[in-house]
Amino acid sequence: MQLRKTMSTKTSSELEVDETAQQRAQAEQFAIDVDAPGLIEVTNESHENSADHQYTVSIDDVTEELMACTCLHYVHRNAFCKHMAAVENTTGDGTLEAFPSEDEDNAEPEDYDCDGLGDFPCWPCVRTGRKELPN
Repeated sequence: MQLRKTMSTKTSSELEVDETAQQRAQAEQFAIDVDAPGLIEVTNESHENSADHQYTVSIDDVTEELMACTCLHYVHRNAFCKHMAAVENTTGDGTLEAFPSEDEDNAEPEDYDCDGLGDFPCWPCVRTGRKELPN
């Protein structure tokens, strides 16, 4: 049976900040990655099978406040969790940009080689989605 993950919509200012969540976020090992703008994938690598401990924390794109987490602690208790604390700690120290600039996504690939091809794109630009093949 697969559990369906749902998210609540309370902002972090509406959540009861849990000191235990902050302590656990600092004590445990997390891998944090931007899955999409405002959606942060958090994997708890302190567990033997970390794939079973992977959650998504959402961040409001206007206020940049933490909104929700897909973990059971947040879903059932509607309470600030260690995954949200880990994201807060990471974004707060500038090591993670939750809303990457679109300009960064449109940068030339390292192996860019469109020069001399006219309007035809090189493979690295097609592969990265920077340019499309003509019909």
